[in-house]
Amino acid sequence: MLASSRTARRIAPVLIVVASLATSLAACGAQGQTPAPPAALTPTDATVSGGALRGSVEDGVRIFKGVPYAQAPVGDLRWRPPQPAKAWTGVREALAFGPDCMQNRVGWDDTQTRLPVSEDCLTLNVWAPKDAAKAPVMVWIHGGGYVMGSGSQPVFDGAALARRGVVVVSFNYRLGRFGFFAHPALDAEHPDEPKANYAFMDQIAALSWVKANIAALGGDPGRVTIFGQSAGGGSVAQMMLIPQARGLFQQVIAQSGGGRDVWPLLATDRPGKVSAEAIGVAFADKAGAKDAAALRALPAAKLLGKLDLLNMEEATFSGPVVDGRLVTGSAVEGFAAGRQARVPLLIGANSDELGIIPGFLKGMFAGKTIAQLGLPEDKLLAIYGSKSALNNDMPSDATFVEPAHALAGLAAKGRQPVWTYSFGYVVEAKRKDWRGAPHSGDLGFVFDTLGKLKDPPSPADQAVARRWADAWAAFAKTGDPGWARYDPATDQRMTVTNDGAALAATPDRIRALGALRDAQGR
Repeated sequence: MLASSRTARRIAPVLIVVASLATSLAACGAQGQTPAPPAALTPTDATVSGGALRGSVEDGVRIFKGVPYAQAPVGDLRWRPPQPAKAWTGVREALAFGPDCMQNRVGWDDTQTRLPVSEDCLTLNVWAPKDAAKAPVMVWIHGGGYVMGSGSQPVFDGAALARRGVVVVSFNYRLGRFGFFAHPALDAEHPDEPKANYAFMDQIAALSWVKANIAALGGDPGRVTIFGQSAGGGSVAQMMLIPQARGLFQQVIAQSGGGRDVWPLLATDRPGKVSAEAIGVAFADKAGAKDAAALRALPAAKLLGKLDLLNMEEATFSGPVVDGRLVTGSAVEGFAAGRQARVPLLIGANSDELGIIPGFLKGMFAGKTIAQLGLPEDKLLAIYGSKSALNNDMPSDATFVEPAHALAGLAAKGRQPVWTYSFGYVVEAKRKDWRGAPHSGDLGFVFDTLGKLKDPPSPADQAVARRWADAWAAFAKTGDPGWARYDPATDQRMTVTNDGAALAATPDRIRALGALRDAQGR
């Protein structure tokens, strides 16, 4: 669930393996296609813009799965903005998740579903309290490095949050080359349409569907909180900056989403700068596709290639693109310019995001991180105090922790309501292996789904999950997670450890690292 960036991809093999292993260790085992509910469950009906739906009620929660929010982006709609879902006749069964979007899965990552993959994947899922009416809404954007993942992963089950009085929505969006792709032949077809960032367009389409339909499912379209982790956290930060997303949400939670990502321009003639179009041409040439028709005729499997979290295929895959219309730069750049939506923001990261890198690899990985960041090693050593501290802490700080701190500070200085956190609780079964919470180690706590983890949770683990999920639900309901707003002058964040939770000062090294990056333009 790693937030993707051009810089990150150059050092991706180690970082992505580690982050994904953290996810694999933290999340649930594989599950297959959800069957129709047993007879004991009560059916429930609703009518949305596409037609009538039939879902189920389980333990006081209405559940609707696999609801299309846009047409299948296939044929002539491949690499086009999502189009509104077509209406259906009769009652559509909404009892099973739809297919995941096209992606490669790796055997060691059991956080993923075992659902089929398809280009016809633009569906969403809803969990709502049985008698909800104008309840606050939480819309989840999944992570996965923009190449993997789905809204139907078991750890993202929304039932526990829904039982706290909120409506929860998850959805799929296009991934990899299906979600991010540019080519001059495609760009020339519809010059007035946004280009390249089809995954972000899907996210906007899903939010638009929620605004138009969530009232029919018990939600309040005027009280929508978007939340996401890793690439999903990066996505919600971009949603704050994209004009087309304005008015589709009223609050934001960004979990381990980075914010200083360096993405390629759509097109450029600047020396030494590779454009997304040039990357797309390199792929098309390799695939033997010379025009738009040939590109759209390529089998989905050929587009997918070997692209996954282990192999980001930098020469032929751009990831998100600075297109000048949807995406104008990094989140930090946008916040510094004051372009973000001024909505309540809850933002933070885990205490040891990349801490489970094997010890023998830490020095190598830290060295590569320093080289790619372009920061003076002597100044970094002065910040961290020793080589071992730099190797242990700097990669996590630079990738996730410091960018979250930077975004919080920029938002708060603009008088935007901001709350910050550092999540460091480790489930008791992992305390011999982890010194802090790794990347994705918070997900079972946010959704209160620790029971779906590989290791049975202890009563203490469950108590922390209840409180953390309560905080997320409280933020959705009231715009306040239950602790003091962030003040850059005191620079304190809610800090969760194995010993409890309390406001504590941001470590000096995070502030110093941010000052160095700002001074160096990194």
